[in-house]
Formats: sequence, C-alpha cells, structure tokens
Amino acid sequence: MPFREISSKMIEARVAPGQRLFSQRGAMIAYQGQVTFTPNAQGGQGGIGSMIGRRLAGEAAPLMTVEGDGTVLFGHGGHHVEVIELAGDTLCVEADRLLAFDGTLEQGTMFMGSQGGVMGMVRGQVTGQGLFTTTLKGHGSVAVMAHGGVIQLPVTPGNPVRVDPQAYVAHHGNVQNKLSTALGWRDMVGRGSGEAFQLELSGQGMVFVQASEEKL
Repeated sequence: MPFREISSKMIEARVAPGQRLFSQRGAMIAYQGQVTFTPNAQGGQGGIGSMIGRRLAGEAAPLMTVEGDGTVLFGHGGHHVEVIELAGDTLCVEADRLLAFDGTLEQGTMFMGSQGGVMGMVRGQVTGQGLFTTTLKGHGSVAVMAHGGVIQLPVTPGNPVRVDPQAYVAHHGNVQNKLSTALGWRDMVGRGSGEAFQLELSGQGMVFVQASEEKL
C-alpha cells in the first residue's frame, strides 16, 4: 500500500477492501470513499507484550486503524513527512515520529539497552524517547515525521555515521548504535543543548536524520 507524497508535509494513502493501515491519531486531514477509523489500544500489531513494554516506558504512540475503500490524506502538526519503503528489512523509529504505516508490517519494540548496553539506555534518556524504540518489519511503506525535512545517510562497513542524538529519526539495515561522549562536541559543532553526546551508527544500512534538534 504505497503512500503518495502530496507535498513535503502531506501524503495520500489508498485504502482497499481487505487491507488496512495504521496512523497516528489525529493525523487524518481529509478522505474520500467509505473509510473507517478505529482507535487501536494495542498500538498496531505488536501484541500485548509490545504494548506493555511501551506503557511501562510511557512511550505508547496512540494509533488508529484505517480500513475501507477510498483515499485518505495524512499530515500532523505541519511536520515534514518522509516515506520509507521496506523490502523485508526492519526499521527502527521513534514512536512519536510515526505518521502512518502499512498494516502488513509487523510492529514490535526494541529495548535500547540491547544496542550499546548502558550507553544505549543513556541514549534513550538523552533523546527524551525513553528506553524503547519501535520496530517495523516486512514489506510496505512507512511515513515518518520530522522538523525541517529528512535526509538519508548511508552507513557502510568501516564508515560509521555520527549524529546529534536529537536529530536522529530512524534507521534500517544491519546497523548497530552506541552513544559516546565528546567533550565540547555539541558546543563546538552541534546545536543541541545538554550533555556532550553523539550517536554513532555502524554496520550496513541507512540512517534518517532531521534538519533540527527539536523534539516533536
């Protein structure tokens, strides 16, 4: 169920009988056809374990199930929207960045401590996103939100990408992340406030960053 970009801040999704998609509540702008919108307390397809994990971390993203036959326009808060196509791989994305995604994708959560140990947990606190992040796996489309637009940076073996943690949006592929300290780095190079940390992503894949350190 591919999404069509109407503008940098709006997408159109085609909903067909027998198919469904999930979107952030309040993201529907307009629609045509016979389309229904149902609040989804489970937060997509992650199941009860996924829901409990995020509830404990205070990170549940309120979603709604979209079904029927028609077209829907999505946008939220005037944020820029980026469509990411998955071809069987897994996307890691902050929950509040999700605008809409295919119902065929398998949703779950990942404990950030599993990538980088204690520093992975610190990363969650620095970014303000907590200790868990959302994972989406399979074949389909995902629309994510960002401040000031999104750019894609390739991550290749031996060439890690280092980003301001608050500019991070998502990543996919065989990518590992860790948080490292760099005294004076943010004061001298980055524009974020707070501790001097940088997020290092290594391996093989793609990382998506926004042109701002603003939180959604």
